[in-house]
Amino acid sequence: MSLKFLHTADIHLGKTYRTASDEAERYEDFFGMLASIVANAISERVDFVLIAGDLFHTGQILPRTFARTIEILQPLKEAAIPCIAVEGNHDWIHRRDSISWMEALSQMGYIHLLRPARSDNGAYRFDPFDYEQGSGGHITIKGLNIYGLGYIGTQAGNHVGRICEAVTTQNNILLFHVGVWTFSPVEIGNMKPEEALPLADHFDYVALGHGHKPYIIATREGRPYAFNPGSPECVNFGEEKYDKGYYLVTVADGLFRHEFRTTSPRPMLVTTIALDGAEQVEEALVRLREQIAPKLATIASGRKLLLELKLTGRVRFHPFELGRERLRLVIAELCTPLHVEIKNHLSLVSRESGAESEKKNLADIEKDVLRELISSRSEYKGREDEMVRLALAIRDQVIKGDSEGEELLGLLGGF
Repeated sequence: MSLKFLHTADIHLGKTYRTASDEAERYEDFFGMLASIVANAISERVDFVLIAGDLFHTGQILPRTFARTIEILQPLKEAAIPCIAVEGNHDWIHRRDSISWMEALSQMGYIHLLRPARSDNGAYRFDPFDYEQGSGGHITIKGLNIYGLGYIGTQAGNHVGRICEAVTTQNNILLFHVGVWTFSPVEIGNMKPEEALPLADHFDYVALGHGHKPYIIATREGRPYAFNPGSPECVNFGEEKYDKGYYLVTVADGLFRHEFRTTSPRPMLVTTIALDGAEQVEEALVRLREQIAPKLATIASGRKLLLELKLTGRVRFHPFELGRERLRLVIAELCTPLHVEIKNHLSLVSRESGAESEKKNLADIEKDVLRELISSRSEYKGREDEMVRLALAIRDQVIKGDSEGEELLGLLGGF
């Protein structure tokens, strides 16, 4: 058996910033990235392409997003290169009486969507893929058996035994949208390394998705068996420190050799501006310019960057005086970012009994209130921190205004 395949994940087609003036340019970033991966697959003459979930940014996409996806995937179809995919938490459609966009792509032959069946006792059944119906849980290409399982939430580790029991073939790949703790930067939807380890006995290559940071997991003997390519484009702030790319895998004589192919995502800068002790707004703005200018100078790119500013410190003016528009005007003097997000974590210094003390900022108050509410329910005991992070993540997505209801429901998978 000798073949090549390409493994990518977390493409997030359809993501943009609807509150930004250049939303169309950001929207196109993700299609351009997928187009470059498709072009590489064709030039390398791979036998198939794997997409380990989150092809789309939300389950309810715009018709233009679907049309653009077909346009990007068309060259693969014309080259007769199968594109095999599973659903990620972002791809989920939560009304199961409706066909999903992923299912539509599969029925039209642009992808082969793998989804196992379940028995009444919870056992998995990976039926052979039906090309006419565009559905199934298992597909065979050149003697290599490819099994697929989409996002199943926070209890994924408990399903590993049942997944392994359902597989009786040799020369196997598992396409699985799940993260693994200590490796994945994602807070929700992971399993423990020891829970994932049995997969190494049944699959020669576990193609992961979900976490946007690339990583490789090995057995106790040191054999790499699970691979997560991360997202090829920067999807969220904080990802600028991750390597970005996908895997090109060659299989020969039973050995899987992987090569990480790097991509060129849109430049991103996340920076903290320390304003502790600033007496007036004008002083704060001067300090902001002084701190951000050298950091912007390190971004060597002809493309507009994505910028996130976090303002910290105790100041002697009301933090609301540093309004978003005022800050944007200062930033515009230094660069022309594609999109700016501002996190104002400033706190006001007050005088109490002649001594200075810091008032709690809004973020701390929110966390305290949420933790108290959550801890009052016995079923959430021990999970307060996780639930607080989830609640704030949903709040942040709603405030940004670039998330659909389906995406927000996806964050709740497993709860």
